[in-house]
Amino acid sequence: MTTATPQLFDAAFVRKLDRMSLLMKRAMAGDLQGERRSPRRGSSVEFSDYRHYTSGDDFRQIDWNMYARMERFFLKLFVAEEELTVHLLIDNTASMDWGEPNKLQYARRTAGALGYIALASLDRVTVTAFANEGGKQLPGVRGRRGAIPLFDFLQKLPAGRGGSFVESCRRYARTARNAGPLILCSDLMDTQWEEALRALTVRPFEITLIHTLAPQEIRPQLDGDFRLVDAEGGDPIEITADLESLRRYEQNLQQWRGEIESFCSGRGITYLFADTSSPVEEFVLSTLRRRGVLR
Repeated sequence: MTTATPQLFDAAFVRKLDRMSLLMKRAMAGDLQGERRSPRRGSSVEFSDYRHYTSGDDFRQIDWNMYARMERFFLKLFVAEEELTVHLLIDNTASMDWGEPNKLQYARRTAGALGYIALASLDRVTVTAFANEGGKQLPGVRGRRGAIPLFDFLQKLPAGRGGSFVESCRRYARTARNAGPLILCSDLMDTQWEEALRALTVRPFEITLIHTLAPQEIRPQLDGDFRLVDAEGGDPIEITADLESLRRYEQNLQQWRGEIESFCSGRGITYLFADTSSPVEEFVLSTLRRRGVLR
């Protein structure tokens, strides 16, 4: 007997997602006709600029009012409305499969919500998971019908073992066909997190980092002697947890988060911290809107 995979969202939450859209800091060129502004010149209703008429141009684009004033021919240029590729990257390494609520499940649901919003706006969505060599990927899907394979991929996405976070980011930046909005969900439990993020910035992605931690990592409730085991294969550590050691831990955690946020700020990356004790619905509908990722 097989166990049913839990649904990512209920219908009421999906209806709320239908009324939202991803915000872009800058216009980016896409592939096909969609609902997003692009720096390419096209024939949408949003005026962009003028340029001089040259032989072979479409005379229907001539602005006759400008001709009446200047006695010269000018073409109206408009901002093209084009499809973008929205890149969803999920860190599904062993350290993410931990915590209550579970970090990986939180990342699945957050990515699912953002992916659905993009699909409803007719953008193309790809999903890539980073654990194991080569990762696991959902090729681009588009439109609301794409929500079915998107949700199915995320619901069945397992935690992985092994692989290099930084090499995965380098490979993605090297092989992704199109730039566009890129959303990375990770706990950054990797000593090379700076190199990994830096690798993504070599392409003109518009990056949002959702730094995902469980409440047991943020506010550990420990007392006494413990043996800590690294979920990704490092050597175990013997510790004694008391008020002083917990205080130092929390200071170090805040310092680490500050370093990540500062690193991101200096490279145009939007940094968002996600505590999995905060419901995904609240994080998406409130935090992401407040931080200008959604509207």
